[in-house]
Amino acid sequence: MNSVINLSLLSSVFVTLFVIMDPPGTVPVFISLTAGQSRAVRKKAAWQAVLVAFGVIVVFAAFGQQILSHLGITLPALQCAGGLLLLLIALQLLTDTAEDPVQTKNVNIAFVPLGTPLLAGPGAIVATMVFVQRAGGSLPDVVAISVGIVLIHLVMWLTLRFSGVIMRVLGENGVLLVTRIAGLLLSAIAVQLVADAVTDFIKAG
Repeated sequence: MNSVINLSLLSSVFVTLFVIMDPPGTVPVFISLTAGQSRAVRKKAAWQAVLVAFGVIVVFAAFGQQILSHLGITLPALQCAGGLLLLLIALQLLTDTAEDPVQTKNVNIAFVPLGTPLLAGPGAIVATMVFVQRAGGSLPDVVAISVGIVLIHLVMWLTLRFSGVIMRVLGENGVLLVTRIAGLLLSAIAVQLVADAVTDFIKAG
């Protein structure tokens, strides 16, 4: 199986993107932004937002390396910057200091702020680019990253699609608990990224 898909990398991609994109944490935001809308409009907004996020992530996964090469940025530098960025996001999740996205007038909320930056934000983009850089182009790794990206967006679509049900089942306290756990896991991932980057810098020096 590992000759076709790297299962270890697949789990890493999925878990990392899950804690960054935080599907349960987007439920109250999605509900507030679509308040007063019909069920059909909410369904449309759910798949449009996920499609926009998927497109943004795929573009950076495919062309992020070329962008880095053009700018002369190394992988350890990207890992360190990404780790620091993810640590800031983790602290926001843990301390509840993140600003709630607001609806912009005359703008489809499925694109802004739902699709980006709520779902496909800087953290998810940087994490995806780091995974692609680490993969090195091997088929099992590429398949693992691709499947991981598809799976997390499928989970995100299901979460938004059934946001009303999830909110009733978990309640505000349940959503808050999941968000805090996600923040704790994300902080550990962020510290590991920075530690790996520092180690690579030392080896290179």
